[in-house]
Amino acid sequence: MTDTAIQAAAERLLRAHATGEPCAPVRDLIGPDDAYDVQRHLTKHWLAEGRRPVGRKIGLTSAAVQRQLGVDSPDFGMLWADTAVPDGAEIPAGAVLQGRAEAEVALVLERDLTHERHTVADLIRATAFALPAIEVAGSRVRDWDITLADTVADNASSGMYVLGNRPVKLADVDLRLCGMVLERRGEQVSTGTGAACLGHPLNAALWLADTLARVGNPLRAGDTVLTGALGPMVAAVPGDVLEARIEGLGDVRVAFAKEAS
Repeated sequence: MTDTAIQAAAERLLRAHATGEPCAPVRDLIGPDDAYDVQRHLTKHWLAEGRRPVGRKIGLTSAAVQRQLGVDSPDFGMLWADTAVPDGAEIPAGAVLQGRAEAEVALVLERDLTHERHTVADLIRATAFALPAIEVAGSRVRDWDITLADTVADNASSGMYVLGNRPVKLADVDLRLCGMVLERRGEQVSTGTGAACLGHPLNAALWLADTLARVGNPLRAGDTVLTGALGPMVAAVPGDVLEARIEGLGDVRVAFAKEAS
């Protein structure tokens, strides 16, 4: 794939971000093997714009979604400081294109993870605490018409995210068996457990740590890792109020501003 095609795909996604108008898929320009090159191009652009990276998000941790996209492993994208939303706050209308929400376990690291192959013990020692999280995924691609190439290039369809504010040590929670309920104004819209995330949220984080170390951009102390959905994703529309409760971790809440008249 030529640098011209990679740049063209990045520019298409950047235009959608700037205008708030979703674009056509980028798979006409690139293939799956080139998608992370587009993501890196976008990352360099945002770094030059002064955005601060604060961690990573893991996507495609659901076996059903992997089958849908014809892949057998997760993907990842960057987390930026300006996409973090305080617990209970309101996301402005239009801030996330075609928003969809899911409840997740977030890990916050206190040590670097630089080995080519990590053990679960390495990961546990490196984790300061876990938090409940709501990821509000978004897609710059019109109607979520995505393949693996489209979502990876589009920073793993990242949008914004909300973290709970009561840190929990890993020794004090069973992340595999923890139950999750996501409610919209008190009505259940998604349920699941930690086991839905690659069998255990730590499995997803371990995959990410190994993958990033091998490409020379390892996870570092202070990074936040969104480990992947614990249950089905739900639409997030203006006026919604979503609250996730994860057993052993507590709750986290986010509202979505109504569109201006």
